[in-house]
Amino acid sequence: MATPKDISAPLAGISEAGRSKGPDGTPPVHLWNPPFCGDIDMKIATDGTWYYMNSPIGRAELVKLFASVLRHDEDGRHYLVTPVEKCAIKVEDAPFLAVRMQIQGSGQNQTISFETNVDDTVTADKDHPLRFEKEAATDGLKPYVLVRARLEALVTRALFYDLVESGSIEDGWYGVWSSGIFWPMARADELD
Repeated sequence: MATPKDISAPLAGISEAGRSKGPDGTPPVHLWNPPFCGDIDMKIATDGTWYYMNSPIGRAELVKLFASVLRHDEDGRHYLVTPVEKCAIKVEDAPFLAVRMQIQGSGQNQTISFETNVDDTVTADKDHPLRFEKEAATDGLKPYVLVRARLEALVTRALFYDLVESGSIEDGWYGVWSSGIFWPMARADELD
C-alpha cells in the first residue's frame, strides 16, 4: 500500500514536467498528449485541500507542483499531465480557490485581481472571465474566475462579499466591472 511519501510514484514524469515552463511560468500541459494511465486516488476538495489516499497533502510546494501540471480536458475530467503520462483525479468543485483580491479604480475603470491558493494571480478580463452560478443547496451565488485553460478558482465567500460591495446596476443587472467589462451576477429585480 502506498504511503503519502510515495505520492509521486503514479507520476514518474512529474520532476521533468516541473522543469518545463511555458510563457506563463507553468508547464505547457496543453501541448502534451501522453497515454492515459488511469485514475489515481487523489482529489481536490471543495475547500481547496488536496488529498492523496484520503490524507491531506500538507506540503504547499508539492500541491503547487501538482497544480502546475493540472489540466481540465474537454471530457470534463481533471488530469495530472506530464510528458509521459496522464492520470485522472477527482475535483469536487473548482480546482483552485481565489483567496485574495485587489480592486483598483472604480466604475467602468475598475480592475479586479485575484490570487489563488496555489499562487496564481489573474485579473478579471476577457481572458480570465468571471462567472456566477446558483448554488443548488442554498440558491445563493457562487463566483468563479478562469485562471487558465478551463481551470477555474472559486472565489471565497469573504471575497464574494467584497465583490458585491463593489458592484453596480447596469441595464437591469447587478454585477461588477473589471477591465472595461461588466460581469453580471443577478437580475437587479431578483435581489432582496
